[in-house]
Amino acid sequence: MSGAAFLMAINFAIASLLAAAFVTIALYDRSRIAAKYFAGGYVLGAAYFGVEFLIPMLIGGNRSVLLGYALFLAALVVFNRGLARLYRVRMPWKVVAAIFVLSILAKVASDQLPRESFTRMMIYQLPYFVMQTIGAGIIFASAKRRPIDFVLASLLTVTAIHYIMKPVVALQAGGVGSSPSHYASTLYAFIGQTTGAILSVAVALLLMVILVRDLLAEITIRSETDPLSGLFNRRGFELRFERLLQATESKGLPISLVLCDLDHFKSVNDTHGHAGGDRVITAFADVLRAATLPNHVVARIGGEEFAVVLPGCNLAAARLFAESVRISLGELQVETLPDDARFTASFGVAERTRDEASEAVHYRADAALYHAKDAGRDRVRASIADGTRTGKMIGEDRKPAYGGTLSFPGAASAHS
Repeated sequence: MSGAAFLMAINFAIASLLAAAFVTIALYDRSRIAAKYFAGGYVLGAAYFGVEFLIPMLIGGNRSVLLGYALFLAALVVFNRGLARLYRVRMPWKVVAAIFVLSILAKVASDQLPRESFTRMMIYQLPYFVMQTIGAGIIFASAKRRPIDFVLASLLTVTAIHYIMKPVVALQAGGVGSSPSHYASTLYAFIGQTTGAILSVAVALLLMVILVRDLLAEITIRSETDPLSGLFNRRGFELRFERLLQATESKGLPISLVLCDLDHFKSVNDTHGHAGGDRVITAFADVLRAATLPNHVVARIGGEEFAVVLPGCNLAAARLFAESVRISLGELQVETLPDDARFTASFGVAERTRDEASEAVHYRADAALYHAKDAGRDRVRASIADGTRTGKMIGEDRKPAYGGTLSFPGAASAHS
């Protein structure tokens, strides 16, 4: 067995193992549709290497070469489909289908040319170059790009270039062999199979890293998200609160915390059932989402208790925000519940002072919330730091006389 034939067998094994690895990822999380396409691409790649390995033993070498050619071209098409699913880019199906059909026809027509013809070799390799370039273009066209994604796109570009360089390498290395059965014994086959294996494994490893990265990111999001409201849970809130405290401190910006608690929520459950109570929770979450900006953090940190972190907002702005939410909730009609059912919430607000720990800010906002509850509920109380643990409470006992709704800019969720 020649060195190139041995590498073909190795490449067949590598492609099969990579296909199995992508199948494993797809089975672990069935939403990883892209992994299924990558697995399919490497299965077709393994079939191509199998045909290449068996060509010296098969009758009708040209037909076997055409089969291998079509298999590898199909592998690139399926691979690109996986990239399109992974990066949420529309697959240019008409272009890809046209390239596939024209490539097969060009391959059949070029078989009339001498095997050592540069034109024939370029016709053979050019469709691979185009398909791999389309793959790189899919990544570059995506809005979902990080440094590792640029690395993958660059690697696909290098792989594409390597295809159109192969005819030059073939001429320098002594040709592609006098017949399909002699190809495996050439230096060109050894070089081509080696570079192909290296690039294929590199691309597959990068894809696996990207798939696992996305999988871990989704697992993290799920672990930090409240399933009922779709807001952050307590864990997600605490992590982001700490980060925002550090970020605003380094920039010298204010930051405020608003704690909200739905009033008489036990009676809501008793009157409307737990399903009704859940609808009130989700409705209030929607009110908070509509009132916040993308850089705000909105969380459900307890049964009927919510928290909103407002970076860049001082105490006055945070009180205005809380008041606008309070009024919006009072006017809200919850779907499927009686038309006359109305719900209220109490709010505690605290602005962080310089070097104040997150626990201290949270304690003052919590104290202000309980002060609002004790004052009769359905109102906003704020804590001004005065050296004591709870701070000095401020807030009007009477409700605003106007009936309009105060507005706070922004209509995006903190989860966007």
